[in-house]
Amino acid sequence: MKTLKTKFSSIYTGIGSYKLFWGISISLLLLDQLSKAWVRTSLPLNAPGIHVIDGFFSLIYVHNTGAAWSLFEGQSYFLALLAVAALGCMFYFREILELERASMQLLFGLICGGVVGNLIDRLLYGYVVDFLDFQLPGYHWPTFNIADCGITVGVALYIIYSFLGKEQTQ
Repeated sequence: MKTLKTKFSSIYTGIGSYKLFWGISISLLLLDQLSKAWVRTSLPLNAPGIHVIDGFFSLIYVHNTGAAWSLFEGQSYFLALLAVAALGCMFYFREILELERASMQLLFGLICGGVVGNLIDRLLYGYVVDFLDFQLPGYHWPTFNIADCGITVGVALYIIYSFLGKEQTQ
């Protein structure tokens, strides 16, 4: 049976080998939090915002207490608990998820950086700051943020990886 010191040493060594994961996670987290800080200080809440490309893309400041497409609206603290559980599962199952591989570090770095970015908002404010607003003819896409981009791209890459198979992506 492993001693407690050996067990923690093993965890620390494993975590330290995920340099790409940490680099991606921390970079996305910083970009997300800096962009949200700019939005909170520069844009009025729920106002028309800045029209970057008229009729297509705007920067607006909104609060979101739900998840994507305002699912679970008003359930910010439940979603925070879900985020913590998801992060814990990713850590616990890191060997099964093959986090030693660069491709997995990239996509899980995007996911974790995004999850932590939105988790920080939920814990500090009780809502997530969203500000990227796209419109298509006849459709207004739900407003989102940099963290959401990281999560979406990371999950999309994981789905592609899953369909292609491990042998084709090594």
